[in-house]
Amino acid sequence: MHIITQRLSIEARKLVNSDSLLTLALVAEDRTRSRHRFTTVEGEEINLQLQRGTVLREGDILADENDRAIAKVISKPEPVLTVTAKQPIDFLRAAYHLGNRHISLEITEKYLRLSPDSVLEDMILQLGLTVTQEVQPFQPESGAYHHHHDR
Repeated sequence: MHIITQRLSIEARKLVNSDSLLTLALVAEDRTRSRHRFTTVEGEEINLQLQRGTVLREGDILADENDRAIAKVISKPEPVLTVTAKQPIDFLRAAYHLGNRHISLEITEKYLRLSPDSVLEDMILQLGLTVTQEVQPFQPESGAYHHHHDR
């Protein structure tokens, strides 16, 4: 089992040959778990012992206490609602209403994405937007008060 104690800095990531790393595929909720045991795509056990409050992102490289790179993080596809709109103002209106509910939300120029919720889906449809149920990687915003502390 590999014990992971840190996420490498952006500068340190550039020095790592990512082809030699294990792959840790996690859904959005699992990427918020700083202390948890997971199994990599290759079948190896990883025990995360990261600083509390750490939120992992696609492309993060995880290392042990000796700064040895062990695994790269990828976003595992999961059920999501993908919201599209014909007009930018409709996107803004939907983002406003969803933000008032403090839900995890992925925001891009082309779509909004959230975890499945029938009540929110109905609300979005009533606002005149299109909702598609999909299985896709989910990269929600970290939030206004998130601090990204890389080592």
